[in-house]
Amino acid sequence: MPELRKDPIIGRWVIIATERAKRPTDFSFEKEKDSLSPHKKCPFCEGNESLTPPEIYAWRKSRTRPNAPGWKIRVVPSISPFLNILGDLDRHGKRMYDLMNGIGSHEVLIATPHHGPDAFIKDLPQIEKLTEVIIKRMRELKKDQRLKYVLIFKNYGKVAGGGNIPHEHLQLIATPVTPKRVKEELVGSKRYFDYKDRCIFCDMIRQELDQNERVFLEVDNFLALNPYCSRFPFETWILPRKHSCDFDTMTKDEIKGFSKIFQLTMDGMIKTLGNFPYNIILHTAPFRRRKKKGYWETIENDYHWHIEIMPRLTQVAGFEWGSGFYINPTPPEEACKYLREVESSE
Repeated sequence: MPELRKDPIIGRWVIIATERAKRPTDFSFEKEKDSLSPHKKCPFCEGNESLTPPEIYAWRKSRTRPNAPGWKIRVVPSISPFLNILGDLDRHGKRMYDLMNGIGSHEVLIATPHHGPDAFIKDLPQIEKLTEVIIKRMRELKKDQRLKYVLIFKNYGKVAGGGNIPHEHLQLIATPVTPKRVKEELVGSKRYFDYKDRCIFCDMIRQELDQNERVFLEVDNFLALNPYCSRFPFETWILPRKHSCDFDTMTKDEIKGFSKIFQLTMDGMIKTLGNFPYNIILHTAPFRRRKKKGYWETIENDYHWHIEIMPRLTQVAGFEWGSGFYINPTPPEEACKYLREVESSE
């Protein structure tokens, strides 16, 4: 019989369609192909720096020039940004409506100079360095008093919004407001903390480790699990066991542990599902420059940063959009079993 499961953080309901349970081989999706024609250059490949806007930051070999070959990770402005870094917010009202100028930053983090979907995931030192670059960019944007939040995400595959070029890259969008999806987690986490004086994510970690049904990987004080209220088949979260609300406060050793579990998690998912489309999103705490009464006063204690990896194996259609429910045909407990089998066979 199908199960209705309630997300303890934001109160969202998910339908786990157990009677329609699907194995990894039951999902069909278009295999991702490089759509660049032989005569068309990839703008993210080394040697093609002139095809992107001038770089904001780059990790490159010594004695190499900006916007030239010799880099290992490159950060450039988006060629079609959602938000503009120049200008003032100009918050104002228009009768009953609130609006402001579209101020923010939209950056592309090119994760490797090498072309292809596997060039990055297999290189652990490259993942570690990319994590350091992400933290550096977050800390730099935090200095801008107009901005409140930095969202890091990766789209892979056409159905996930990844475009036609399988060159490993992430996107960074800094916004002048806290995104609604993040704010829902912040509100739910604070509500739980006010009632129990504990972080809801820390309680979740303790229970998941105790039940041992949905955690498939533990590495250096990080764990990867299939959440109880998974919205999508094989949805996976990566969380630090040590409580922390800010991604950009990780130490060097923590960066190494995080990079290792991220690599192993993605490798296991690819071996289980194949070359699947997905979205990866980092949820971390917003910038906190001043503490207004009642405004995130306990956020250092009640919120917990995490990575959400969401395979796009099913379609979100009318029922989901109309109800706010998600329908997941693969129970997270089953997804965890498949992922554990891959790990144990290594």
